[in-house]
Amino acid sequence: MRRVLLIVLAAILAFSCKEPIEKFKIQRGVNIAHWLSQSNVRGEQRAAFFVEEDVKRIAGWGFDHVRIPIDEEQMFAEDGSKEEEAFALLRNGLDLCGKYGLRAIVDLHILRSHYFNAAVKPLFTERAAQEAFYECWRKISGELKDYPTDMVAYELMNEPVADDPADWNKIVAECHAAIRELEKDRIIVIGSNRWQSFSTASQLELPKDDPNIILSFHYYEPMLLTHYQASWMDLKDYMGPVHYPGKVVSSEELEACSDTDRALSATWTDAVYDTGRFAKEFGMVLEVAKNHGVPAYCGEYGCLSVKANEESRYNWLSEMNKVLDSLGIARAVWAYREGIGGFGILSGTSNEPDSKMLDCLIK
Repeated sequence: MRRVLLIVLAAILAFSCKEPIEKFKIQRGVNIAHWLSQSNVRGEQRAAFFVEEDVKRIAGWGFDHVRIPIDEEQMFAEDGSKEEEAFALLRNGLDLCGKYGLRAIVDLHILRSHYFNAAVKPLFTERAAQEAFYECWRKISGELKDYPTDMVAYELMNEPVADDPADWNKIVAECHAAIRELEKDRIIVIGSNRWQSFSTASQLELPKDDPNIILSFHYYEPMLLTHYQASWMDLKDYMGPVHYPGKVVSSEELEACSDTDRALSATWTDAVYDTGRFAKEFGMVLEVAKNHGVPAYCGEYGCLSVKANEESRYNWLSEMNKVLDSLGIARAVWAYREGIGGFGILSGTSNEPDSKMLDCLIK
């Protein structure tokens, strides 16, 4: 019986990783955040943010790929023309990745017509915005098409947030078609609706009969831990206890908390997070991916560095990686260098890594 099960599992894995995908083989990576995305820095300071020393360091730590977020407003002027300096930086970064044996995912992170936390997202309501999005990818393809398909992949867009998943599915189909007219074999990474949540993966309609696709999701649960005291979150004023593994906050602990803390943490009281929960929730994405014969990929995960939650943070990072590895899901941590918040392996301008964080990510 055991031998039969092993044969079945081997067949599933063989089906879920067809030959074209195997050529773009990744396991553990890191996001190059706040370089060509979510940053107002330009000129020499932007150019110095990600250089050969950084690429060599990342490869030396044991990562095999990087995810490079890029924003429309950095790469393209208002009239749609290319910002040559930004594209030169991107090409230089990719060339350095090639030199040090790193693969790269170029992620169109924020559009002028779509930002995941914006109240209004014209991408889902205006045809002109949709056409502008597809045109961005035609121009990106024009710049990057000569990079080997086993080295560079494209990610359509970061964390789509549509009220109706059908609106995102329509855009996925049209954008996929636009890229395929130009590049038939390029790996395309596609995320589910509502911040690329694991829970919405089943709502995503992936293009059929295309093995050169990777299904992406992001994971920051429980948010009370991973974004503990984050200044941009509604939960920023919560100063009470937070734990991993086990109950994030117990009802008994809240008895000693202030009214504010009790109100902010109500959703998380007695919520339990551990490796079993990770495996169950990641498995929801993996099932969808296997049904389509493509790999699953956790393109973002991370936990904010706050002294009060240090032990739980390292526990969370370590067990996240163990579960992802056990399920054969590649991943890219947020982030290489600290920008917004304190998620980075490197802090500020320091080149000394958080060694405990690295141990969690690599071992």
